[in-house]
Amino acid sequence: MGGAKLAEGLYHVLPPEELTIIVNVGDDEEFHGLHVSPDIDIMVYTLAGIVDESRGWGIRGDTYNCLEQLGVLGHETWFRIGDRDMATHIHRTMLLNSGKQLHEAVDDIRRRLGVRCRVLPATNDRLRTMVETVEGVMTMQEYFVKHGTRPEVRDVWYEGAEEAEPAPGVVEAIKSSQAVVIAPSNPLLSIKPILAVKGIREALEGYGGPVVAVNPLIGGRAVKGPADRMMRSMGLQPNPLTVAKLYQGLLTDMVIDLQDREYEAGLRSMGLGVHVADTLMRDRGDKVRLARYICNNVLGMKL
Repeated sequence: MGGAKLAEGLYHVLPPEELTIIVNVGDDEEFHGLHVSPDIDIMVYTLAGIVDESRGWGIRGDTYNCLEQLGVLGHETWFRIGDRDMATHIHRTMLLNSGKQLHEAVDDIRRRLGVRCRVLPATNDRLRTMVETVEGVMTMQEYFVKHGTRPEVRDVWYEGAEEAEPAPGVVEAIKSSQAVVIAPSNPLLSIKPILAVKGIREALEGYGGPVVAVNPLIGGRAVKGPADRMMRSMGLQPNPLTVAKLYQGLLTDMVIDLQDREYEAGLRSMGLGVHVADTLMRDRGDKVRLARYICNNVLGMKL
């Protein structure tokens, strides 16, 4: 949700047609014979103004009649898909079965929902975030949804990353952009799967403009989700220095929260420009405020 929140802020601060959002597909799964892209859908639903903000996923006011009937018929229903959300997955799967690639399906859906900026999957190829826990190896959705992020995490890797190619438009968007912003999403589950795709990290390494990361942790804690607990169980300290090291060689700047001023000197010693702001996004006003701060104070756009 951190990524979708900041994207919404940028969407309302910048001309939407000039904004490109590259989204993780390591969470994608097949449920009930349908291709489900959770991160992409959260992003598109958020920008379309229909996301269920109380849950952080799905469509506001959705019903679950189809899922309940699938349960009656003996199917697993731990992955909660609403009726209107199900329609998105049916439409996407129909497009893919007709020969369209994932980036074409995403573009079709975002256009039909009235989203004016480009939304690109990191790759059209199969990429799956795998989580090794004390209870065994799981897909990201099994860890996050089925098991509620309860199992202690030992390792994370990105199956298929070595073979995956960037989706059409991804590398071009990076190379031609005025700036790149890495959103305050879980570094291990949402950002690193994107960077693991061959060609994307290289494009960022060769990019000459500003690359700004917004630290997803505030005072050593994740705003939502298991990022801090995952870091600790993997032997990583949940602080801005660790996040900067995870993005080593890519960043020019980092935005940290007011509660993390103590790390400013350490980040500067890593060669980064450091910007301190209130990074907690409670509502649209906060999202717009942070987006405007990044554009004006970090990137010098003077919007």
